[in-house]
Amino acid sequence: MIVLGLDPAIRTTGYGVLRADSVSQLKVLDCGVITNGKTLPHTECLRRLYGGISELVGAFSPDCAVLEEPFVGRNSRTAIILGMARGAILAALAAANVPAYSYNPSVGKRAVMGAGGATKERVAMMLSVELGLAVENIPLDSTDALALGIAHIQRVFRPELGMTGKKL
Repeated sequence: MIVLGLDPAIRTTGYGVLRADSVSQLKVLDCGVITNGKTLPHTECLRRLYGGISELVGAFSPDCAVLEEPFVGRNSRTAIILGMARGAILAALAAANVPAYSYNPSVGKRAVMGAGGATKERVAMMLSVELGLAVENIPLDSTDALALGIAHIQRVFRPELGMTGKKL
């Protein structure tokens, strides 16, 4: 099973591609960040997100994708912009017939750390140990994406853990 984990944002979308033969046999195929400069108009950012996700899907042929559920605070403008980024990502996944699931970010952190409130730095350290990666090769913006991918894999291979994320 190949899972594409995504932490959506308009300027820095983190991603992680994991291959799992079982819960204990995980390998990171790639992780990184799709970046958009601060001065790029939103339309260009959305085009680049769609293209970046399309490239990842073409390169790795994931069986599914998992996205972080949006955190909606008090700033409605931020929520709308995040919604646009998620829309571009979901459109690219839909165009490639890749099913997508959504999880609360704390689910991924709990899967890796045992606690839902861990910092990205702590998650990166644990991912480094668990997956045999140098911590400097794990961009902080991809830690949540990798953690969500691991959470989804755990739920697929161990249904007794509970339902998978919300299918989008």
